[in-house]
Amino acid sequence: MRCVVTGATGYIGGRLAPRLVAEGHTVRCVVRTPAKMKDIPWAQQDAIEIARGDVLDPDAMRAACEGADVLYYLVHSLSESGFAEVDRRAALITAEAARKAGVKRVVYLGGIHPEGVELSEHLSSRTEVGEIFLRSGVPTAVLQAAVILGSGSASFEMLRYLTERLPVMLTPSWVHHRVQPIAIRDVLHYLTRAVDLPPDVNRTFDIGGPDVLTYLQMMEGFARVEGLPVRTMLPVPVLTPRLSSHWVNLVTPVPRSTAVPLIDSLVHEVVAAENDIDSYLGPPAEGLTSFPTAVELALTRIREGQVETRWSGANARNAPSEPLPSDLLPSDPDWAGGTVYTDVRERSSAADAEALWGVVVGIGGERGWYSFPLGWRARGIMDRLVGGVGLRRGRRDADRLKVGDALDWWRVEECVEGTATAPDSVPDLEEGEYLLRLRAEMKAPGLAWLELRVAPRGEGSLYRQRAIFLPRGLAGHAYWWVIAPFHVLVFGGMERRIVAAAELEEGRGPLAVPDGGRGPVGAWRRRRRDRALRDAERAQRRASA
Repeated sequence: MRCVVTGATGYIGGRLAPRLVAEGHTVRCVVRTPAKMKDIPWAQQDAIEIARGDVLDPDAMRAACEGADVLYYLVHSLSESGFAEVDRRAALITAEAARKAGVKRVVYLGGIHPEGVELSEHLSSRTEVGEIFLRSGVPTAVLQAAVILGSGSASFEMLRYLTERLPVMLTPSWVHHRVQPIAIRDVLHYLTRAVDLPPDVNRTFDIGGPDVLTYLQMMEGFARVEGLPVRTMLPVPVLTPRLSSHWVNLVTPVPRSTAVPLIDSLVHEVVAAENDIDSYLGPPAEGLTSFPTAVELALTRIREGQVETRWSGANARNAPSEPLPSDLLPSDPDWAGGTVYTDVRERSSAADAEALWGVVVGIGGERGWYSFPLGWRARGIMDRLVGGVGLRRGRRDADRLKVGDALDWWRVEECVEGTATAPDSVPDLEEGEYLLRLRAEMKAPGLAWLELRVAPRGEGSLYRQRAIFLPRGLAGHAYWWVIAPFHVLVFGGMERRIVAAAELEEGRGPLAVPDGGRGPVGAWRRRRRDRALRDAERAQRRASA
């Protein structure tokens, strides 16, 4: 079959596409930013085609659907205002494109919802999208799931952090509602097999795992699987879903904008009303995955650093920053319509380029940012309070990054590892130079990037660091000058301690080997060296904990 997958950079789509190829299908992945696919191994297969497109662009969707047999629609606007209208328009455009292109089957993943009750805005929107495809004239299978359990899913992250971090929890009434969770492996089974549905099938299917539990029982079950002490739950009936989302925002990596639809879906009991899909496709060969097994599988993946995709992997539409033009220089204000603020630093290192790059590419997450942790933490909390992502998204893999990865409040925009030929997107890259470019997704009155480079220099290397800020209006200019005094702590500390960490790893260089300087200057240098080494050692301990 020739399959089209929308949302291929998201949590479900990023796992479905390679499995469709493994089943012998060809796959066209429709993505807004094709560069995000260049570091994904499965996306380099001959059976995979990467197509630039947007579900809100009629021409792009008509081209994407051309010659396709099956269209997988895996797009939701969870975290933007006016999402219902955006999702409605995107579904209508995509459905019309599929019908005109002669697509034989649409598969849409929606949410289980009870009948005869008033649904939340998010759940109503997902239901409406399913109905649009069912009325499109193209045979459609709407698979409806409740809580999806898997390493990196937003639902699993919320469950995990609420249980791990709160031995005593104030519980709202919705934790006593019944839920039928399903493991991600079982969701992918039904999605991949949906291509085999009879051509006349045009309906919804509820899909769920073998266990029906309350959310409270899910938290207690998670604690048992992970070997945590029994959690104490104190019921507070007045804790509304909106108040709960603020609580989730503070305690877990899931921002409030994503927590709202997750919690809204738990306000009602979400239990499969039927399991008719098994009569068409059959259950997984090894049977449906139990709740304890799904939790153990997810935790094992996380411990082993084998998380395929994460909820934070997909860009929100109208993200706060756009890709950095490759020709943007500190002296070039034209693209910004005015001023470009930069903070540029560089430092020679006795460590070789590969060792220094290992520190750079491992930055963030549990290791932190090698400078002024209180400042980073405070800025992250401020971002969360105004609805931003904050620092808690962490990273998908402790040691590796790829384009498109979320990294705390950043997004990896470019990651080049010592190439002999500079890519078109970074024409000024030296031979053998490494580059990590991060784009900020925090709330700020402007656009921001952080660029870290490592270039070979004889037996050592050169570390170069550049922060770039394009202000929006007077507030943007004021923002830069208010935080500018802290740059010596934040960016200066990063420069020194990243180099120190690499030299500590190799046991050489002025920061790793005591010097024999005397007097106040020598004492000051030793204190600076010792502080940098302590910070580097602390980052290493956090990473190995």
